[in-house]
This record gives sequence, C-alpha cells and structure tokens, in this order.
Amino acid sequence: MPISIRRVVTGHSPEGKAVVAIDEIAKNVISTRPGYSSTVIWSHAATPVDNREEGDGGLRDVRECGDDGAIFRVVRYEPGVAPRNHRTGTVDYAAVLSGEIDMRLDDGVEVKLRAGDVLVQRGTIHDWINRGSEPCVIAFVLIAGRPIEAGGAKIGAVG
Repeated sequence: MPISIRRVVTGHSPEGKAVVAIDEIAKNVISTRPGYSSTVIWSHAATPVDNREEGDGGLRDVRECGDDGAIFRVVRYEPGVAPRNHRTGTVDYAAVLSGEIDMRLDDGVEVKLRAGDVLVQRGTIHDWINRGSEPCVIAFVLIAGRPIEAGGAKIGAVG
C-alpha cells in the first residue's frame, strides 16, 4: 500500500494574515523500488527560506537537494523492501513515526530503530531493511551539506 500523508501548509493573504494555503492528502507519491513509497511534503532551493515565495514546494523536482536547499519527505518501507545502498550529499534528520527498521552502514554495522527513535545521518553510505511484519514510516528532513573528504578526494552522493 502506498503512503498516505495529509499535509497542511500555511501562507499569507495579500493583507498579511495567516491562511491555510494547502490542506490535502499528498498527491506526489512515488515508488522507486518494490516496497518503497515516498512523498515530498515541502522543499526549497535555498536558505534562508523566502516564506513569501509562491508555489507548492512539495512539487519541486528534488532528486538532489541542491547546494543550499532542504527537503522534507515521508517514506514508507514495507516488510522486505528492496535494498538500496546509497549516500546523500546532505545531513539527514530521520524520525521513525511507526514500525521498526534496521539501518545498515557499508561496514555491515546495523542499528535497529523503532517508533520514536531519531537518527542523524551525516553523508554515510547506508541501507534501510525492514525485516518486520509491519510497514515502517519515517519522516526525513534533508539539508544540503558540504562534500565529505577522505584520502584527499571528495566523496559525493551515490545510489
């Protein structure tokens, strides 16, 4: 079952009063592999954010965060989700909303995360493994970061 998330986004009227600009079940749900579905709640290309900007930040093309941007995404991992080792060029703040999941690093170390746990992922290669019987839902905030350097070379995003 794909993820279903209600998003409420505020803004301003022409008079400067607070308004609800969007109140909907997110329509921009994608699946890039079996057992995975996600939706971008909001994103922006640069910080500091311009809260006067028009448009829907949830509809921006966000394959990459950009040099100075941020992305707020919610992901649903089904039991047995297809593997995907990857590294982002961002710092990722992850809050497990429901279920449980194993986060595996490229050296084989695994950490089990459960509902209520949080993780700060700092540009490392990792994978998400749901060995349980229930879906796991995680809210992610990705913020642009400087490339990691090791052995005199820059290490960029992969996967």
